[in-house]
Amino acid sequence: MIDDGTELLTIGELARATGLTVRTIRYWSDEGVLPPATRSAGGYRLYDAEGAARLELIRTLRELGLGLDDVRKVLAGETTVAEVAAAHVLALDARIRALRVTRAVLSTVARRGSTAEEMTLMHKLARLSAAERRRIMEEFVDELFHGLDTVDPCVERRMRGIAVDLPDDPSPEQVDAWVELAEMVRDPEFRKEMRKVMEFNAADQDRGAVSWRAVWFPMRLVQLGGEALRRGVDPGSPEAASIVREVLGEGGDPAVVLERMESASNNRLARYRELLSTVKGSGPAGAHREEFAWVVAALRARAAG
Repeated sequence: MIDDGTELLTIGELARATGLTVRTIRYWSDEGVLPPATRSAGGYRLYDAEGAARLELIRTLRELGLGLDDVRKVLAGETTVAEVAAAHVLALDARIRALRVTRAVLSTVARRGSTAEEMTLMHKLARLSAAERRRIMEEFVDELFHGLDTVDPCVERRMRGIAVDLPDDPSPEQVDAWVELAEMVRDPEFRKEMRKVMEFNAADQDRGAVSWRAVWFPMRLVQLGGEALRRGVDPGSPEAASIVREVLGEGGDPAVVLERMESASNNRLARYRELLSTVKGSGPAGAHREEFAWVVAALRARAAG
């Protein structure tokens, strides 16, 4: 305290009173958020009670994670603590999500004994921002439908709805699935397979094959096939033929639909559906492998008969 009848503190005295370092106080003063009340005859910065209170507020705001620019705005009355805090909550949430993804990647690497190269790939793909991960899926779907004007709107809406992202707290299995899924949708050969399925659908719509629309993801025929499978219905039985006829209608050609179904039921597409289901948290059962197999067998039996 300066011995001149005033209650002014030097930076050193302010540091001892608050527990902050001289260096920190001097830095905040240099940055303009803690201006001195006056200066001594020797040019030393001096702070009054108002400055000490301001220093405590600055320390509190900094400990909450606010940068000096935000601190400066709060002190100048340009924004409120509540507004800045709300913005920082959003930023912290984003950082927490990123840390959870990083933790899941490390857990997967530890569990699998991944090589350095594999770990680098997994980390690169998993640490993409949510917007970048969504962009990968959206570009994939855009390519599938490019130039196809007659695709069933329900099919396109459903496909665009699968632009899935990792959950906020992904499991190692979900990280694995996301990495494999990202690689799959970037594969030109897989894109060709998926494009073929969409072209089949567009061709059906062009011919006005309205009764076949329900065959596409998730298909009414697959749903009925799953129910029949659980009841033990043989795909070659009259009951199975009745199920197929009910969905296709009298004008539906089972041989043509069989071709479409076979294009949509190969192992890679089944794996694609499994990965989507895993990332969404519903498990690999979402691929409907057995249901697709039952439907294909039932269509083959009806086409042959």
